[in-house]
Amino acid sequence: MKKFMMAALGGTVAGVVLTTQIAGPLVAQEANRESSVYEQLDLFGDIFERIRSQYVEEVPTDKLVTAAINGMLTSLDPHSSYLSAKDFEDMRVQTRGEFGGLGIEVTQEEGFIKVISPMDGTPADKAGILAGDFITHVDGESVLGLVLDEAVEKMRGPIGSEIIITVVREGSPEPFDVSIIRDTIKLTAVRGRVVGKTVVLRITTFNDQTTSGVIDALKKAVEELGGQDKMDGVVIDMRNNPGGLLNEAISVSDAFLEKGEIVSTRGRNPGSGERYNARAGDLVDGKPIVVLINGGSASASEIVAGALQDHRRAIVVGTKSFGKGSVQTLIPLRGDGAMRLTTSRYYTPSGRSIQALGISPDIVVNQPPPKPVAEGEADAPASAVRSRSEADLRGAISNDSMTDEERRLYEEELTRAEESAKLRDEDYQLAYAVDIIKGLTAIAPEQP
Repeated sequence: MKKFMMAALGGTVAGVVLTTQIAGPLVAQEANRESSVYEQLDLFGDIFERIRSQYVEEVPTDKLVTAAINGMLTSLDPHSSYLSAKDFEDMRVQTRGEFGGLGIEVTQEEGFIKVISPMDGTPADKAGILAGDFITHVDGESVLGLVLDEAVEKMRGPIGSEIIITVVREGSPEPFDVSIIRDTIKLTAVRGRVVGKTVVLRITTFNDQTTSGVIDALKKAVEELGGQDKMDGVVIDMRNNPGGLLNEAISVSDAFLEKGEIVSTRGRNPGSGERYNARAGDLVDGKPIVVLINGGSASASEIVAGALQDHRRAIVVGTKSFGKGSVQTLIPLRGDGAMRLTTSRYYTPSGRSIQALGISPDIVVNQPPPKPVAEGEADAPASAVRSRSEADLRGAISNDSMTDEERRLYEEELTRAEESAKLRDEDYQLAYAVDIIKGLTAIAPEQP
C-alpha cells in the first residue's frame, strides 16, 4: 500500500516538475503567436492605407473594408461570406418564400458559378437550366474572379428584364447562351398529388412554410383517397431541392419518425455539438415511404434523406446527392449586416458525414433524357398505346363470372396501371418510386 502511495505521489511530483519545465516555452510560444498576429494586422493596415492614398483612382473606404472581409471569409470555403445589410434582408425574405430573381441555388467552384439546382417553375427552370451547370458569363461579362455574392448580384435585376447567361454543361461540346426573363420567385415549398394509391409530396425547399406544407398536402391527398387506410404509401420527392432551414429539415424528418436521432452537428470544440431527436408520432402510421434525390438535392434535403434512410424508414431512390454537409451560422454585425460562417458539420444518425460525400441511394435510378419527337411522329408515349388482347378478337367468349363490383374494381386497377405507364414516360424516377410503394404494399401482411 505504501509503495502504491509513493508511486502515486512520485507521479504527481513528476507532473509538477514537467509542467514547470514546459510552461516557459509555452508562454513564449503564445507571446510569439500574438506578436505575429499583430504584425500581420499592421501589414494589413499598411496595405489598406497605401491603396487609399496611392491607388490610381479613389476607392471608397467601406468598399475596401467589405472586400477585405469577404476575401477573408470566402477563402475559407464556398459557403462562408459577408452579407451587407441589403443582402442580409434579401436572405431573410427568401426564407419567407418570395423574392425576385432567376430561381437558382448556386455555389462557387474553380472560380465559376455552379448551379446546385433550379427551383421548380421558376424562370431558370423554364429556360432549361440544370443542376451541375456552370455559369461563366453574365450578359457577356466573365464571373471569373468575382466572389459569390458579387456574381449573384450581377444576376439580380428588375422584374421583367432580360439576362443572358453563358452556360458550360457536361456533355455539351461548347458553351452556350441562355436568355432568361427575371421574375418574382414565389416558392411553393410543398406540392402534393395522388398517383394511383400513392401520395407524392414534392418538397422544393426548406423555408418556414415547409413542415406546415407537408401536413396540409398530405391531409388533402388522404381526403382525396377516401382515408389513410386507402393509401399505399408516400413518395417524398426532394430532387433539385437545395436545402434551407435546419429546423424545418428536422421537423419534416420528425413527422415520419417515431423515435431516434435525426441529425447531429459537430464543430471545432468538442462540447459545441448538438443532437436532435424525433418525438413520438408518425404522420402516415408506418406506411411505406420512398425518398427521391438527385445531384441537386443538398443540405436540408440530405438531412431528411439520411435520417429516414438510417432508420430504415424509407427507401432512397435516384442518384447521389450534392454533398453539402456543413452548417453555417448567421452572426449579425454592426451596421445591420451579417457574417455567414461555417461552424460545424452534419452527421446522419449512423454517424455518416454528408460533407462532400452526399447521400447514396439504396437503389440507383438515373433519369433518362427526354426523347425528341420526330417531325410528323405521334407524340403519344409508346407505353400508352394499348396492345391487342383476347378480348379484341372477333367472337371471343366473354367473361361472365365477374360480379359488377369485381368488374368495377378491375377497371379501376386497369386505369391506375395505365396512369403508371404514362407516368413512366413523363418521369421515370418518380414512376419507379411509385412502383416500389405498390410492390411493398402488395407483399405487406394484412392488418388486423
